[in-house]
Amino acid sequence: MDERKRDSMIAYLRHRMDEFGIRPDDLAAAIASEETEQKEARYRSATGNTWSGEGEMPQWLKQATSAGQSIEHFELSSKAARTVQSARAGVDWRDDPFAGTPLARGQRQ
Repeated sequence: MDERKRDSMIAYLRHRMDEFGIRPDDLAAAIASEETEQKEARYRSATGNTWSGEGEMPQWLKQATSAGQSIEHFELSSKAARTVQSARAGVDWRDDPFAGTPLARGQRQ
């Protein structure tokens, strides 16, 4: 988004906030409370999408289950999640031949 569009959007949002009596502090408090209310992920896809199991099932999980995959396939156990995190922490990247390359950073040339 270029700077002119960004400034225009900010002006629009400020105008709408004034119109409804929303102060920046109100917005910051609402965002902070949403962050603390986020539930721990109960389901995770291979691409990193997560779902707590509450509310409507997300589209990625609906598609997978309608394609025949069981929901249990995506379920995380807290022990399994800790195992994956500890395994990543113990990886020694010093001998990685791609370290520092655009490939390692996920960039395309």
